[in-house]
Order: sequence, then structure tokens, then C-alpha cells
Amino acid sequence: MGDSILVEQKRRALITGASSGIGKATVLEFAKAGIDVALVSRSLDKLSAVAAAAQHVGVEAKAYAVDLADVGEVQAKIEAIALDFGNIDILVNNAGMAYTANLSDIPLADWQRVIDLNLTGVFQCIMGILPGMRQRQTGTIINIVSIAGKRAFANWGAYCVSKAGLMALSQTLAQEERSHGIRVTALCPGSVNTELWDTDTVNANFDRSQMLTPEIVAQSVLYTALLPQQAVVDELTLMPSAGVL
Repeated sequence: MGDSILVEQKRRALITGASSGIGKATVLEFAKAGIDVALVSRSLDKLSAVAAAAQHVGVEAKAYAVDLADVGEVQAKIEAIALDFGNIDILVNNAGMAYTANLSDIPLADWQRVIDLNLTGVFQCIMGILPGMRQRQTGTIINIVSIAGKRAFANWGAYCVSKAGLMALSQTLAQEERSHGIRVTALCPGSVNTELWDTDTVNANFDRSQMLTPEIVAQSVLYTALLPQQAVVDELTLMPSAGVL
């Protein structure tokens, strides 16, 4: 009897930005909870290493290289992944980029790059998974937003705008899909100590030892995903206890 219950509860998740940071930590947390994982990011080599770690825990894990900034191709590629991997019960939209500059100094191409990856790419990932969730009348979509989706920070304008848009996308989607049995969560972490701070589009000097760890955020993602179907975390703000850095 116990085995049959485990079979019934088996879930499959797709996690973007899964090769490092919050995405990688979420893959490993999901694996420990017995959730099969489809990993999506640009780097197949890095993804494959994370997938192998998840497989070692004992779940099915498969790596898929997709450039989510190529927004015209994203929906079709995500649909193909769902077809290959199997029905996706949990979608975690984590992929994104940070960018610092005064609004007056941002080239249009850079502005568009931030919006494409952080907002439009997420929209297209959702569109690739949503029809299957609607058909099955169940599903959980967790969008990793940011505290920057709730408040603005000077020098982070493009990032804040993209994340505020993602917050609005999450809230609208939640209202529209509730009747289809689909839950939507906007998870808004404060500063998290990830490789994002080392990228060439970010110029910031914070005490990273005071930040949240990717593992802490991943635990919150898992908690949200495993709530009983009758409950949903609409929005979760997760801050370092040291405050905004």
C-alpha cells in the first residue's frame, strides 16, 4: 500500500536556470524530496553535472540546453521538453540576469536583453507548459521574482522594471488559471549569494556573507511546491535577517 501511495504522489518539475545558484539548489532539494527534474539552462556541461547529482539521489533528472533569451524559440523548445520528459507538475521559473546602470545610461539593446530574459522568456516558458497543466487541471508555477519586483532601487532600473513586470505576470496568471486547478506563486528573495554578483553586467559591492544562501531559497521553493492542493502561497518575501543589503 505504501508503494502505491508513493507512485500516486510522484511529481515532475521543470526548473530553469538550473546550472547554478538558486536553480541548482532547487534541483537538489527537489531530488531529495523524490521529485523528478528537467533541468534547463544554456550550458549543457554544467547542467549535466547537476543532473548527475540529482540522479545520484535517486530521481530521474535530464538536462536540456535552451537559451531563454532567444524568446522566439522558447515556447516551442519548452513544449518539446515537456513532451520528452513527461507531464510537468511543477514549473520553477528561475532563470534571469541582473544589470546595474542609471536609466539614462542604459543602451536600448541592453534594456531589451534584460526584459527578454527576465520577463518575456518566463512568459514563453509558462506558455509552453500551461496547456498541459490545464488539460490535467492541476499544476504549480513558481516564479522567482525578487524584492526588486516590489520596490525600486537606484541604479537597478532595468532589473526592477523586469521584476515588477514578472510580479504582475504572476498575479494575473494566478487569477486567470485558478479555475483550472493551477497555483501560481511569486517568490521574492532579497539578496542571495550566487554567481549573479560576479557577472559583467553587475557593479555592486555588498557583504555577500550576510546574504541568503541558494539553499535557503530552494527550501522555500520546495515548501511552496509541496503544500496541499487546497492551499497556495500567492506571494512570499524572503529576506536576509540582516535586512536589505
